[in-house]
Amino acid sequence: MTRTAVIAGVGPGLGESLARTFAAEGCRVALFARSADYLEDLAADLPDPGEGLAVPTDLTAVEQIRDGFETVREAFGPVDVLVNHASAASWTGLMDTSVEEFEESWAVNGRGAFACSQEAVGDMLETGGGTVVFTGATSSVRSLGGAIGFTAAKFAARGMAMDIAQEFGPEGVHVAHVVIDGQIDSPGARERSPDRDGDTFLDPDEMAETYWHLVERDDVGTQPFEVHLTNGPRNSEFI
Repeated sequence: MTRTAVIAGVGPGLGESLARTFAAEGCRVALFARSADYLEDLAADLPDPGEGLAVPTDLTAVEQIRDGFETVREAFGPVDVLVNHASAASWTGLMDTSVEEFEESWAVNGRGAFACSQEAVGDMLETGGGTVVFTGATSSVRSLGGAIGFTAAKFAARGMAMDIAQEFGPEGVHVAHVVIDGQIDSPGARERSPDRDGDTFLDPDEMAETYWHLVERDDVGTQPFEVHLTNGPRNSEFI
C-alpha cells in the first residue's frame, strides 16, 4: 500500500529522518516548514521508492496550512499519515515570557497541529482510516520549570491528541503521542554541546523507525496511544 504522508515541521534531525524513513518505506512524503530551499533539497534527495513534495508553509498560519494540504491532494491524493512534528519555544519562565512569545508557542504546537489534524483526519474519514502522530516532549507530561510557553502548549497538544484518538479511533483513525525524553542528535545539538558524550544523544534514525512502526500497526485493538522514547538510564528525565 502506497501511503501519502505529511510531516508538519521538517528540519535537520528527527524531521529529516522521518522523511527519509517514510520515503524508504514507499510513502509519498509532503514536507511542511518555512525553509523553502531546505525543503526542496530534501524532497529531491529522498530515497527510493518514495517521492517527495516540498510545501513551504508557516505552521502558525491556518490558511497556509489549508492551502498546503490542497497542494498535497492535487499532487498525491488524500492524506493517510500526518506527523505533527513542529515545535516552538522561548525557554523562559512566567515573569520573563511576553504574551507574544507565549502565543507563538501555542500557535505552532497547538493551533498549527489542530489545523493540520482537521485537514488530515477529514481525508482519513473519507478513505477509511489513517494515522496521526504527535511529537511530544518531557514537558508534555511533567513540567521542568522555566519554559512556561512550551510546557503549556505541549500539554495542550497531548490533550488534543488524546481527544482525537477517542473521537475517531472507532472510525479507523489511529492517533499516537510520542514523548521524547532526551536530546535528539543533530548538527545544531552537537554544536551547542561539543563536550557532551555522543552516546547520550537520541538517534533520530532509530526514533523514525518507531514512528513508522506506529503507522504500520493495523489492529486497532493493539495500537498504543503513548510511546516514550528515552536513551536508557543515562538520560531519562520522564521516568
